[in-house]
Amino acid sequence: MDYMLHPLGDQAVLIEVGETITLDIHEKIKTISSCLNTLQDDWFIEYIPAFTTVTVFYDLMTIQKKDTKNKTPYEYVCDELSFLLSSVGTNEKVESRTVTIPVCYEQELAPDLEFVAKTNQLSSQEVINIHSSGEYTVYMIGFAPGFPYIGGMSNRIAAPRKETPSLRIPAGSVGIAGKQTGVYPLETPGGWQIIGRTPLKLFQPDEDNPSLLKAGDKIKFSQISYKDYCSLGGKQK
Repeated sequence: MDYMLHPLGDQAVLIEVGETITLDIHEKIKTISSCLNTLQDDWFIEYIPAFTTVTVFYDLMTIQKKDTKNKTPYEYVCDELSFLLSSVGTNEKVESRTVTIPVCYEQELAPDLEFVAKTNQLSSQEVINIHSSGEYTVYMIGFAPGFPYIGGMSNRIAAPRKETPSLRIPAGSVGIAGKQTGVYPLETPGGWQIIGRTPLKLFQPDEDNPSLLKAGDKIKFSQISYKDYCSLGGKQK
């Protein structure tokens, strides 16, 4: 596997595997993440996967206590990572799980659905049909706790971000920004075009795994009625 290592401050190494957001690059990110899951060295703190990079954080003081043969902590970690990744196969695949997200696309929960439809010269129902029939991949988690950046959306329903972000986007809101779709796990400000809402709780801080979704998950959106939305625990209008 081809990659490059870069320093990120004095306690992190950036593993770069590409410059564009593609499924091939994403598979490499998943493979590296899977490999790092096996790392139990005392200098290793955590890693954060992104679109084209994985950042590895290390404990500077722990390394300085080791016999590193005159290597700097950064050089030491780079050597350790290179050794770890040398055993990774270029065609190695990491299994993904599929998560179905129920979405209510009714107008009261989808304030920007009509805008997305007009932008693409479609009807609102056509936007719903396209969005709920797509095959998606979670490329990364970011922006807010548990917020999934989901790729694979049809260009037919792509739409620009809002010119003026909304001050309040309800938790569970499903949005579109450019060629991506995503789900707001918490009530936050935001600039995505909101086309529906899910009753699922994507972020529960009291759980051992607080984020429902993770990078690499495959996503399916399933259209539900407002009645079903409420019965599944969705916040009412």
